[in-house]
Amino acid sequence: MKKEMLTGNSAAAWGVRLAEVDYIPAFPITPQTEIIESLSRWICDGEMDARFVTVDSEHSMITAAGAASATGVRVFTATSSQGLLYGFEMLYTVAGWRVPLVMVNVSRGVSAPITLEADHNDILAARDSGFLQIHCENCQEVLDSVLMAYRLAEDERILLPVFVNMDGFQLSFTREPVEIPEIEDVRRFLPQYQPKHAIFKASQPMAQGIAVLGGPVYSYFKYQMHLANRKGLDVYKEVSKEFERVFGRRYDAVEGYMTDDAEYLLIMTNSFSTLGKAAVKRARESGIKAGLLRLRLIRPFPDDDIKNALKGRKAVSVIDQNISVGKGGILYSEIAGVLYNEKDRPLLLSFIGGLGGKNISPGEFDFIFDSMSKAADTGEVPAPQLLYTEAEWKEMERLKKIAGKM
Repeated sequence: MKKEMLTGNSAAAWGVRLAEVDYIPAFPITPQTEIIESLSRWICDGEMDARFVTVDSEHSMITAAGAASATGVRVFTATSSQGLLYGFEMLYTVAGWRVPLVMVNVSRGVSAPITLEADHNDILAARDSGFLQIHCENCQEVLDSVLMAYRLAEDERILLPVFVNMDGFQLSFTREPVEIPEIEDVRRFLPQYQPKHAIFKASQPMAQGIAVLGGPVYSYFKYQMHLANRKGLDVYKEVSKEFERVFGRRYDAVEGYMTDDAEYLLIMTNSFSTLGKAAVKRARESGIKAGLLRLRLIRPFPDDDIKNALKGRKAVSVIDQNISVGKGGILYSEIAGVLYNEKDRPLLLSFIGGLGGKNISPGEFDFIFDSMSKAADTGEVPAPQLLYTEAEWKEMERLKKIAGKM
């Protein structure tokens, strides 16, 4: 095993290389292009034995990935933001084909207006497609998650595609020390893919569902997808345990940080969780019993793990780096649904922050903890709020005045 300074994109590429992927259809888009550039270079240099094909769009890319995976080869592709949305139709199609490909999404806010920095509306828009979703905080986790994703996807109890998600720029272009496993260890964890369901085996056909079907048959296929996705909760625990045995690193469906005696919890996901952990540490130093719960597995949603983690807390704040326009924070609504029938549930607060990569400052985290403390004292939960500092507001007012003069 060797350790190198890698960007999140390079870590993803190394995961694909170690997984010994056979076929990579690709289309470039910022900020994920570095992934496919690395893979293309390795293939051209003879360091990786795979077929790399550049296609004309993300729609064609996902179609090609699904079709190749249905023939029984190990497939990878990657995209981001508008690219994901451009191929959106095919997400549902390839999931319905029950093909176990892996796709990295490098999150970037969707236009309009245009931004290159990260929020999670792109990946969370795909949460109902049938893909499983693993969300990463750091570069090591990106590499490891690619390997775990293939174990999940190719398990005969699942046979669904998997997203591995990381934040654009904050993680995709951030260099961190990453342990690159030895190929012999990877092969022990992730053997060569030997499907029993590939479409070229007429005696063991794969569930394709391509024909025009009536409601009862359609409902059957969709519910089978749902059950397979939910089975991912059990399979994920098995995969996580095996991964820890081979590589010594553990990744649970949810990660608790300083949660043992915490009265006030933040719920976050992806790279901004690192900011949340720093805020929790500062809050502890000031005497607040704070903690953080990071959601790693978004689909299937780990309901029971979340319920258990939130028992006995005074107040919980969900920090959504997304916005469902007309509703609010997406993960807040999902957490609220998990807790609805629980008698001993904490007060649940909603904050939206980090849209378009906007920083969440220490002062904003202090405001969140203060809001939780007041809610616990009064029993009154404040309305959902957008995190926005006074300095940012003044800058916005300045820009509006400039625009008004044009």
